[in-house]
Amino acid sequence: MLDQLPQWRPQCPRWTLLLSLGTVLLWLPLAHMTTLNCHKICICASNIVSCSKMNLTEVPFNIPTYTVVLDLSYNELKRLKAEWTPDRLPNLHNLLASHNEITFLSSEAFIYVKHLRYLDLSSNNLRLLDEFIFEPLVNLEVLLLYNNRISQIDRAAFITMINLQKLYLSQNQISRFPAELVKEKSRLEKLSLLDMSSNRIAVLPIDELRVLPAYIKNGLYFHNNPLHCNCDLYTLLAHWYIRKLNSAVDFKDDYTCVLPGPQKTQVLAFDLSHDYMNCSTFKEEDEEAFLEQTLLLKCDTKHRNMFKSWTLPGNVPVIAGNNQTAKVLYDGNLQVSPVKADDSGTYTCFATSEGFNETVYIVLKVHNFTMDRSGESLNTAYTTLVGCLASVVLVLMYLYLTPCRCFCCPNKDKGRGDDSIHSSMLSVTPTHEDPALKAEINRHVAFIDSKNSQGQNGKLNPNGDEEEDDEEEEDQDAEAGSLMKGKRKKSVAESISSVFSDTPMVV
Repeated sequence: MLDQLPQWRPQCPRWTLLLSLGTVLLWLPLAHMTTLNCHKICICASNIVSCSKMNLTEVPFNIPTYTVVLDLSYNELKRLKAEWTPDRLPNLHNLLASHNEITFLSSEAFIYVKHLRYLDLSSNNLRLLDEFIFEPLVNLEVLLLYNNRISQIDRAAFITMINLQKLYLSQNQISRFPAELVKEKSRLEKLSLLDMSSNRIAVLPIDELRVLPAYIKNGLYFHNNPLHCNCDLYTLLAHWYIRKLNSAVDFKDDYTCVLPGPQKTQVLAFDLSHDYMNCSTFKEEDEEAFLEQTLLLKCDTKHRNMFKSWTLPGNVPVIAGNNQTAKVLYDGNLQVSPVKADDSGTYTCFATSEGFNETVYIVLKVHNFTMDRSGESLNTAYTTLVGCLASVVLVLMYLYLTPCRCFCCPNKDKGRGDDSIHSSMLSVTPTHEDPALKAEINRHVAFIDSKNSQGQNGKLNPNGDEEEDDEEEEDQDAEAGSLMKGKRKKSVAESISSVFSDTPMVV
């Protein structure tokens, strides 16, 4: 009977073979992955999953979606690939992956953890940060990358991290200061701490760092770098130290630089003022203003979002609604318009918040002229030039266009031999004579005869006679008149040379 039964041959449909093969292929990638076990592999405490120090080479599989904190530190992870978490973790805020051996970060490593706020990748073996590598992390606030081997940072690596507040890049091999993170128009607006210490930076963008707001400079660290010594570096650090910025005060003895020369001597940057490069001692500069201009005084505080109030010179408070030329703007800065001469003095800004209080002093010096002083100087120079030219013209007119010269004098018929000295210095007759007084004024000048006695100035009379009578006076007058005709005696010539020292007498 059994022999008569048809022989049974099991036949399997083709679709069942394909399904089995697909199941095997899906299982193979997961075979080497560790399934999360909160009792053996990790420790689960409410929404915190800690897998620290478990010698993991891969991230555990099936992480709960409610996880807020995931700790993967102190393991042997080498790569953070795109599929390290195939499921979205919308509640994950803190990811700790420090002290591993991570050398590679996938460009899609964070697409399922977009709500991260704190990411710790410190103490790994990262070497470069590619473009847009952190692009999905728009909510990240703190990023720790210190103690890696990073030598290259793409300029667009952090460009999308608009909420980043603290970035730690110390203890790497970075040789370029990432100025694009802090300078105007390209900086991350909420960044308040950038740690670039203990790298290989030799040159700083001093001019760009000098104009940064105080709240950025307060958290900008670049100590323990092989910086080149120069006075600009000293001035920058001295200014920060006077402002009591944390970055300069807390690590004052760690700011070093390398002196120029083949020996590459490393010295303290704060010693450049007197010991090495004789950099001038730094002093805070006063604000300057001009009359009639609009002035803006900034309350440059070390912290953000502080309430600010001002007092004018003389401790006069600035009150809204008062009839004052100064007013506090919405951003806390003080506007003075128009500036007056008595606005010079010390302005005080009081900044307060829940955790900080700060006072900023600004000394203002007002120049006693307007900003267009250059135009006034030009007008003054032009006026001076015109005045000089006019003076030259008047001098020339006086020299060459005198109304009366020798040929038009009243005594033009007088002989050429007349003595000009007597005519100009001994004559007391005015040029325009009054006829009524002509006879009275027309007198001769004679000297006292003192042959054996001295005159007023100790000089002897040239006539040589001791006694004079009327006839001698007439002879003396005649002899004096002969001087006008060129026949002079030696003694007479000497009397003429002493005309300014002897006292003449009118007879």
